[in-house]
Parts: sequence; C-alpha cells; structure tokens
Amino acid sequence: MTVQRHVSQTQRQPQPIAIDLFSGCGGLSLGLKQAGFHVQAAIEIDSKAQETYKLNHTDVLLYGQDIRTIDPVNVMQELNLKPGDLDLLAGCPPCQGFSRLRTRNQRASAGDPRNKLVKDFFRFAKAMLPKCIMMENVPALINDTRFKRSCEELKILGYTCSVNILDAADYRVPQRRRRLILLASRVHTPAIAEKAISKVTVRQALLGIGSPETSSDPLHAMTEQRSIPVRKLIALIPKNGGSRSDLPPELVLQCHKNNNGFNDVYGRMRWDDVAPTITSGCNNPSKGRFLHPHANRAITLREAAILQGFPHTYQFIPAHGKEAIALMIGNALPPPFIAAHARALRTSILGR
Repeated sequence: MTVQRHVSQTQRQPQPIAIDLFSGCGGLSLGLKQAGFHVQAAIEIDSKAQETYKLNHTDVLLYGQDIRTIDPVNVMQELNLKPGDLDLLAGCPPCQGFSRLRTRNQRASAGDPRNKLVKDFFRFAKAMLPKCIMMENVPALINDTRFKRSCEELKILGYTCSVNILDAADYRVPQRRRRLILLASRVHTPAIAEKAISKVTVRQALLGIGSPETSSDPLHAMTEQRSIPVRKLIALIPKNGGSRSDLPPELVLQCHKNNNGFNDVYGRMRWDDVAPTITSGCNNPSKGRFLHPHANRAITLREAAILQGFPHTYQFIPAHGKEAIALMIGNALPPPFIAAHARALRTSILGR
C-alpha cells in the first residue's frame, strides 16, 4: 500500500505523514509542521497537556491515554496505514531518571520506571516500520544499554542510525539546551542539520514583548508573588547577568549561606547571550538563572515559552495554573530544533 500524502491547502505541496508520541503541549508537532510534515496523530497521557495540544493542533487526532495501553497495530488500522507506510515516527519519551539534575541529587536513577517508556517508543517503531524515526532525549540516555540494544535492533530491521548530542542553541533556539537526538531511516543515510550561522540572543527573542503589567496576553500578565525580603534581594542583583554571588555577605539569604551548589539560583539572564536551559522551574528564580536581565522579576511564562522556541501566538490555558504551565513549557521540545532536523528528513523522503 502506498500512502496518499497530505497536500497543504496553502502551499499545494506534498506533506509527509508523521505521528508524535509523548506529544506534551505540542512543541514537537509544531516543529514537524514548520518543517513541512502533516502530523496525523499524537499520543499524550497528561490531561492539561492534552487540552493545550488540542487548542493549538486542531487538525491532529490525539490519543489521550497511556501509551502502554495502546496497540500500534490498532492505531495503524484507524489511520488506514500498514507497516512501512508512515513517513516519520517522532517522540520524546520521558526519561527523568537519566537527567543530570536527578543524578546529581541522587534522588533517582536509571531504574526510574518512566525510563521504560523508551521501550514503548521502540515498540511503536518496530510495529509501524516508518521510513524515518526521530527521537529526542536527555544526553545521558546515550550510555544506557537498553537504548543501545534498541538501536541495534533497528539496524537489523534495515535502519541506518545516527545518534548525536547537540546544543539547541546552534539551531536558532535562544537557550543552551544539550539534547540527544536519534535519527534513523530505511530510505537514506540520515544526518543532523547544519548549524545556524548565528545564535538567537535573549534580547532578540524578547524584542517587543513589552511589560507584563500592561500586556493583554494573559500568559505574560500572570503575576508573581514574592516575599518582601526576596523582592529586595532581586532588586539588588546586578543587571544583565548578575547573580547572588555578586552580593555582599550581609545581603545573602540564610538558605544560601554555606551552599556551594546551584550557583545560578537568583541569577539574571544576559541580554546578548542565549538563555540557560528552560526547565519546569523557569518562572522561579530559586530554581535557576531565571531572573529577567533588567526588570526586577523572574521571566514570565510567555517569555519562557518564547525562549523555548514557541511563537508569541502559541496558546496556553491560564486556568491550568503557573506550575502546570511551567512544567509543560520546560518539558517541551523546542520547535526550531525539531524543525531543522525534520527538514532534512523530509527532503530525503520526498526525494525517493
């Protein structure tokens, strides 16, 4: 069976078909669309992420359930696909046990049950046999024996694999973000995209966004609540890259004394550099270098989303609460990073 590829109504160009596993709030799907793919289906278990995804991707069939309960054969039947028909299977299985932060804190390990979701990603790949595969994840996964074994199994199935650890900042994402990316293909030898000529700085990314106090964007206008001592501390942090280490000893918070770790806490971003990695604590200065370069506040959730590579118009639901939205933004895949590598895959798929 040969799949009739979707044709864009605006560009009248063929669009290869993709499926997004572990879609979250939709960063991966957005990147795939930007690269010219038609995302036909997605899978996501979290209810708030589902709502956000559907708000932004109304044309995608979303399976709102645990991937471990889904049979890929049933998905193919519902989408009128047979093994080998799908152009691209993409996803980012949760692997919190491999994250650098958790390993450093020794609160989790490679035995974290969520790491087993990588197995489900490969379960779908082996059943669907897509022409190309893209998986993004934490760098430490490269040393996991289960991941290595799965890559070897893909090779037996006829895939050529490329595994690299890259910095999203090299692909027009305005933040440092080291990630593993697996590209596999049955139709060509996959290669990572070329790095961009220049990086996008915080200044360039946030240009024209305006003050949250006067913004009509509910995500940008969500207020923060800080104690008076913390607000005073933030005001004393030097502008444009300063940190709590710049303060005299008498102004250091008691909880920061005799603490040599997490030095970026209560630090400011620099205007003319990329941002630090945007995490689920991205609107909390106690979680990292998340203070605005100049204003005496943490970055807003809209600013965090922009630094993650989302457009200003991407919609989130304020009623979900700041913590849930920050988690979605921090866990999202930066769309420009995905788009860069997906474009190369699309060219090879259509060029067959």
